[in-house]
Amino acid sequence: MIDDLARADILDDIEQLAQELGVPHRKVSRRHLASEAVTESHQGVMARAAPLTEADFDELVADPHAFLLVLDGVTDPGNVGAMLRTAECAGVTGVILGRHRAAHVTPAVTKVAAGAVEHVPMAIVAGIPTAIANLTDAGILTVGLDQAGDRSLFDLPTRTGERIALVLGDEGQGLSQLVRKRVDVLASIPLAGYLNSLNVAMASAVACFEVVRLRQDPS
Repeated sequence: MIDDLARADILDDIEQLAQELGVPHRKVSRRHLASEAVTESHQGVMARAAPLTEADFDELVADPHAFLLVLDGVTDPGNVGAMLRTAECAGVTGVILGRHRAAHVTPAVTKVAAGAVEHVPMAIVAGIPTAIANLTDAGILTVGLDQAGDRSLFDLPTRTGERIALVLGDEGQGLSQLVRKRVDVLASIPLAGYLNSLNVAMASAVACFEVVRLRQDPS
């Protein structure tokens, strides 16, 4: 934290908590912190953390309670961060990201995710279409969200506790052609207004919590 920053209760709380937890901390000059931080809005405090551990794809697939979120080329950091936050709140057991043509965990993603990156296992795969095929082979129902889908999201063929993977595409083109062909179900969110689509992060929130409802509904 900055040495010459005006004292504030929150800074005292941070320093006290660091002491209680045995976290090494030190005060530095404003110039030093500015040179180390990757953002201009650091508010006088910066923490160094160990790199996130990448989850193993096969372990996510083997989970008997798998509830997965697959991002097919989502490139906007704000959307990825929001989707990770939703995933954590909805109890998603893992998120699958493509190695290329996709946003990964960056400072911008981390900020929007509001802590979710620390709790949601994330696996990076070489190709999303191949990952979809592997999920299907493992008996996981793959549901691609597409406004042109011929089935309503609210009428999915899933049962209580069934393993499922929601697949969402990029902000412009949606699901890639190959992914669209490989998912078990193409589902759409029924819209009642004049607009014909939702932001991908909002769509993921609707879909995730519909899955939560379906998996808990004994009927």
